[in-house]
Amino acid sequence: MTVDPLPDWVIPPPGGFTVEDFVRLDGLPRHTELIDGSLIFVSPQEKWHSRVVSRFLRELDRQAPPEWRADREMTVKLGTRQMPEPDVVVVTADAYEREAPSTHYFAADVVLAVEAVSPDSEERDRDTKPVKYARAGIPHYWRIERRGSDAVAYLYEIDPATDRYSPAGIFHDRLRTSAPFPVDIDLTDVGRRS
Repeated sequence: MTVDPLPDWVIPPPGGFTVEDFVRLDGLPRHTELIDGSLIFVSPQEKWHSRVVSRFLRELDRQAPPEWRADREMTVKLGTRQMPEPDVVVVTADAYEREAPSTHYFAADVVLAVEAVSPDSEERDRDTKPVKYARAGIPHYWRIERRGSDAVAYLYEIDPATDRYSPAGIFHDRLRTSAPFPVDIDLTDVGRRS
């Protein structure tokens, strides 16, 4: 009896994986992220999460001005050992249409990163990712939390004096904001099929 060899990504190299290593790895599970040189594997998502992501993708893409487009579950290169996968990003139309790279965006392409919080991503979405997104210069970050079948949206934008996110609003029933562009999203029943 022979045993199949383990994939290259099972054992990280000394110092951890780089973005260049990460984009070349074959056979990674879907939605794998690179954070601090380590591979982060995401558990299967619940329906609430999937429906929230779909709603935000649809509404942000519909409401964005022509120079911006929304996309879902694409990794973003933030640095040498950082390549997280936000649930939704709003990127330049040029980046959205660009053929290469086809697997990720660059931080400079992104105006907004959105994370829908799941039980396995609470600490990453509340603590780790916002710091990394801000350091990479992504101007806006939205964190969507579950409240029954509804959602609560926590909005942040970079404070130019600190290069860190500052709260820009908490929305319970309806998200209405003018930044990064005018957006109006009903947050009630967002986790139900629409």
